[in-house]
Amino acid sequence: MSLSRGYEVRSKSAGPFWLTFDIFCANAEVYHQLSHEPLLAEAAMADLMHADPQQVKVFHLDALNVIKISLPRPVVQGSVHDRDMHGAQWGNVLTDVLVRAGV
Repeated sequence: MSLSRGYEVRSKSAGPFWLTFDIFCANAEVYHQLSHEPLLAEAAMADLMHADPQQVKVFHLDALNVIKISLPRPVVQGSVHDRDMHGAQWGNVLTDVLVRAGV
């Protein structure tokens, strides 16, 4: 997603067992708003991504205006059941939820 909303979501592989989503904020104001967004809390992300809440990790990188969300992959990367090597479909789910929420 472009920075037209003030942030950009990127998904990427974090190894064969984890996915990571980076939310790059255009400035400190957008970062502060998203840092307090309930949709980006561990429990909400676990529900959205069908993951164990105890395994979802949300990191706030204040100096970079970045929020990093990591969670276990539903299947091992590259396995016969893996349909999304880089997590792009999962990143689209996150982006869609934020846009529909008006964030």
